[in-house]
Amino acid sequence: MSSSILHITNGDFTTNYLKKLNYSGDFITWREMLSEGKTTTDVGSEAFWKNRFEFFKTSYKVSKQKFINYTLKEYRNLCNKKSNKEIVLWFEHDLFCQINMLAVLSWLNRYRKGHHISLICSGKIGDSNKMYSISELNKTQINNHFKNRVALSQDDIEYADYIWQLYCSDSPLRLEAVYKFNPMSPFHYLATAIEAHLQRFPAIKNGLNSIENSILKTTHSQTFTSKKELISKLITAQKVYGLGDLQYEHYIDTLKPLFNSFNPVKLSKKGKQVLENQLNFYGQIRNDISYLGGSKKYSFLFDNHSKKLLQITS
Repeated sequence: MSSSILHITNGDFTTNYLKKLNYSGDFITWREMLSEGKTTTDVGSEAFWKNRFEFFKTSYKVSKQKFINYTLKEYRNLCNKKSNKEIVLWFEHDLFCQINMLAVLSWLNRYRKGHHISLICSGKIGDSNKMYSISELNKTQINNHFKNRVALSQDDIEYADYIWQLYCSDSPLRLEAVYKFNPMSPFHYLATAIEAHLQRFPAIKNGLNSIENSILKTTHSQTFTSKKELISKLITAQKVYGLGDLQYEHYIDTLKPLFNSFNPVKLSKKGKQVLENQLNFYGQIRNDISYLGGSKKYSFLFDNHSKKLLQITS
């Protein structure tokens, strides 16, 4: 393992795990969650980071100092790493990671063109149907992933950049039309992640998206003594999104009128009506500040029957 390698990882756990396994080289931890909130194509620009800080401040009450210390300082470290012979990306199969991966590749396409870039994505192992995160891999599995890392061609990198541009556009309709049609892509989990992304737009039937409906369904079908217990179950069950405690907490806060209590967790009468598609919650949850990528969340509706998006024109 050459010290000339730059490892760009999906989070602090992966960085610390690789260091514990004595992987040599430089390490950069990509501390973002670009699957949530508004994104723009110009990854790393002043306008890009200003936009991202506004999202974190508004949605998660993140202070400017924390944003600088946690995210921007690490990004500046990345900017200073210019001499590594190989850049290895460590990401996972879920939507959270796949969108971050696209953004990193878009940045690399612009600022590190010509560098040798390799990709490691955890997910399926052998014939198992289980999707594995990096934290679930043992030393042998990690080493096998590293040994079998995929060298990305310039075409691969430009394809990732193209999907990132579409993700950041003000309409997801073009993304919907193209994401399935690259069977030779080395990004094996990207199509599934994009499919999950499209289902985050509100459903025609009740105005809630796939994640919000899953929160109601899980609450209704099981007994939870606390919100923490509910969130723990959602994280375990909803692997495709890769969401954590903070994101589910934020989703549940927006759905408060659909709950009677959180100790124990119980749906309100309205919550049950929405779950059973007897009541459409779109009008009450709709706002003009929620974005998925570059698109306004409530300007599009997902049709569960056709599996297609519809644009609201009025």
